Amino acid sequence: MRPSVFAPAVGFVVLAVLAPATGCARKSVPAPTTPLVEQGRQSYAKYCATCHGPAGNGYAADNAPALRGTTFLESASDAFIRAGISRGRPGTAMAAFANILGGPLTPPQVDAIIFFLRAGGPALRALPEGPVVGDAKRGKVVYDANCARCHGTPTQRSSAVHLFNPVLLATASDAFLHWAVERGRPPTSMVPWKGALTPVQIDDVVAFLRSMAVAPAVPVLPSPSAVARPAAPLPPRTGPIVLNPRGKAPDFVLKEDLYVSIDQVKKALDGKRRVIIADARAPSDWLNLHITGAISTPYYDTRTLDDLPNDGTWVLAYCACPHHVSGQVVAELRKRGYKHTAVIDEGVYAWQHAGYPVVAAPGLLPSAAPPPAHH
Repeated sequence: MRPSVFAPAVGFVVLAVLAPATGCARKSVPAPTTPLVEQGRQSYAKYCATCHGPAGNGYAADNAPALRGTTFLESASDAFIRAGISRGRPGTAMAAFANILGGPLTPPQVDAIIFFLRAGGPALRALPEGPVVGDAKRGKVVYDANCARCHGTPTQRSSAVHLFNPVLLATASDAFLHWAVERGRPPTSMVPWKGALTPVQIDDVVAFLRSMAVAPAVPVLPSPSAVARPAAPLPPRTGPIVLNPRGKAPDFVLKEDLYVSIDQVKKALDGKRRVIIADARAPSDWLNLHITGAISTPYYDTRTLDDLPNDGTWVLAYCACPHHVSGQVVAELRKRGYKHTAVIDEGVYAWQHAGYPVVAAPGLLPSAAPPPAHH
């Protein structure tokens, strides 16, 4: 199987303050065998490992970064990690997993994942507070020459973490960004730039990234009772499961007996062909952006497939990976004996950028173009 958003209609809702705390250096980390760590391990395996890898080494799907590397854990505050899990990364495969945003995780479950990630890892360093002093214009020159190939541009994602993501820039401190550039993210392809770039050049790059931040909607903090709130229910079936129920079956030509192109799907919809379109992402992503007519069938809850008719109707799954979790949904359907199933090859953001019909939440920020297809 090949590897393969954001805030809800009410805007960016957070479970913690926007800016991450730099924090004090930790003298110890939770023992790997504590019940809280085990709870986090189980949640991580269910919701995170499919993209970030079972060991947290990253890049199992859609450029998902390493979460257990030394340089990450020693520089990322709990607030920063919490915001990443809770609010996701708009316009990427990283969904908002907080229950208050439509995701499956309560605040204690998010915290348990953080404990798991930190278990046995390095102490959190006390990084400098406040903004770096750099020149954004000079930083753009350095960024374009050294960083854009992997990290992309404001309008185009590439093969590594998209550094112009609004939630990333809203929650990452300047010191965190500086540390990442200086120390890299071993053992990933993000090498340390210390020595190759001067400290002033690194400050300039951070200043450039900071200048590209897009202010998100004003956050609405949940009430204290939200801490005990159970996981959000799945979006109700507000429309038909089967699109064009009286239509003919589409004539798809699958690649590798699995993938159907967005152009073929659009042609089938235009021709009023009978299909089911299943959104394999977390419901929080479906609530903010989905292909018109798609139903929510998150990859981690196969019960959402129970009401899909198994009568030969084509079932097409998609995600933002663009193949990974949608591939899991199709695999489950084929295991159940569904004869006509396929993954929408390029994913939801390629569909959106092609100008094909979507349902988007009011105020949704434009997303960068997805990385070029790799097969």
